[in-house]
Amino acid sequence: MNLLALTAFDDNYIWMLHDGRKALVVDPGDAAPVHQALDAHGLALAAILVTHHHNDHVGGLAGLRARLQGPVFGPAREAIPGPYVAVSGGDTVEALGTSFDVIDVPGHTAGHIAYAQRPSHAEPLLFCGDTLFSGGCGRLFEGTPAQMHGSLARLAELPADTRVCCAHEYTLSNLKFARAVEPDNTDLLAYTSRCEDLRSRGLPTLPSSIGQERLVNPFLRCDQPAVVEAAHRQGAASRNGVDVLAALRQWKNVFQ
Repeated sequence: MNLLALTAFDDNYIWMLHDGRKALVVDPGDAAPVHQALDAHGLALAAILVTHHHNDHVGGLAGLRARLQGPVFGPAREAIPGPYVAVSGGDTVEALGTSFDVIDVPGHTAGHIAYAQRPSHAEPLLFCGDTLFSGGCGRLFEGTPAQMHGSLARLAELPADTRVCCAHEYTLSNLKFARAVEPDNTDLLAYTSRCEDLRSRGLPTLPSSIGQERLVNPFLRCDQPAVVEAAHRQGAASRNGVDVLAALRQWKNVFQ
């Protein structure tokens, strides 16, 4: 299987997985880069996975329908342009000869879902939309801190080698914030250097991995003393994980 990050808009990634003959794409906000990649590699479009309803994730669906040879899978608790197969946490999606477990990850939107490849596969994949970013998490447009905390906890339980395929190149700005939270985190400093090098060469920082995010992402580290103390200084209502995440997210919203 080949994994490609197709760039769209200012900082979106449309993920494409293909076997040399057929492809699936994830969150096609724009049809044009998908058409270009399909044509360049001589691929048929076998399936589309959608994580949530925002237009920069679904805006290209109409433009891809004519060449789509299989289903669109999308969140059962959100309205996306149909027709599509509605799925939710606990369901399994079969596409391109591989299986993905559907995980409910509300917070960024009310019905956001993620797709996790079965862990029996070497270096499994996670398509997590705008819930988990490298070094960060999505804004809480429709959900609550408790929902996001639970969603991130579910993703953090995936195997450490799971490749994290999120939908935006926000890594450097997220890591700048993470260093403000944990300035003495040596794993974070090393990861920042690697990501800065990648971006200086015009390369994506993604995919990351679950193991990497456990070491550097403050939103997955809400039980770590340094993160708890940083959130407390920002006015966290208590030292429990939900209140720590709420304080971090509010801080990140205004961080420059």
